[in-house]
Amino acid sequence: MSQVTQDKPETAQDDDRPGAPGDETSLPLSQLLVDILEGSDERVTVDQLMHMFGGRALGGMLLIFGLFCALPLPPGATTILGAPLLLLAPQMMIGKAAPWLPRRVRTHSIATADLRRALPRALPWLRRLEAISRPRLRFLFAPFGQRLIGMICTLLAIVIILPIPLGNLVPALAVTILSLAVVQRDGLLAIAGYGAVGASMGLLIFAFRLISQAVSHVLTNFAGA
Repeated sequence: MSQVTQDKPETAQDDDRPGAPGDETSLPLSQLLVDILEGSDERVTVDQLMHMFGGRALGGMLLIFGLFCALPLPPGATTILGAPLLLLAPQMMIGKAAPWLPRRVRTHSIATADLRRALPRALPWLRRLEAISRPRLRFLFAPFGQRLIGMICTLLAIVIILPIPLGNLVPALAVTILSLAVVQRDGLLAIAGYGAVGASMGLLIFAFRLISQAVSHVLTNFAGA
């Protein structure tokens, strides 16, 4: 008589990939954002976002605010949306696993209608990055590597909140890529994020040189008048 054996079903613990089957916090960040957009709530609080991201809250919140700042927004909006980055990024730099935000910030809400207008432009790109991303080169997320990312994001956050026309786009993109790399534990994505940091610094240096030359030219003409 032949003996029938059954394969042991795989559990969520056997899969440590981001987005592995399990509770809501294991869903891809793009899917969590879609759930927010399709929800019935008129507003969503920062505290709700932190709860949805679960153990990925620190990287997830950096990604969200970095993504917001990378979108085409009215002048001055990045100064407001970039402020939470100045609270979150230093916490990654000092090695905190879970984010802390003041109660006033956690209870602050964002209109879902505003998210529906802005996020659909960014979601396709986020989905593409998630599709090609996977855990690799994890040594880049050792304590020193993760604190380095936190320090870089802190410096970029300072640049983002400055009122520089179009000067926050590339730094915000760099924060978005680096924070997604932390969430996905994708070292290759982190390297791409470092490349974006280099590009943003190069653009800022170029912009400051142009501004300084323009100011010098104006002062020279004014003195010679």
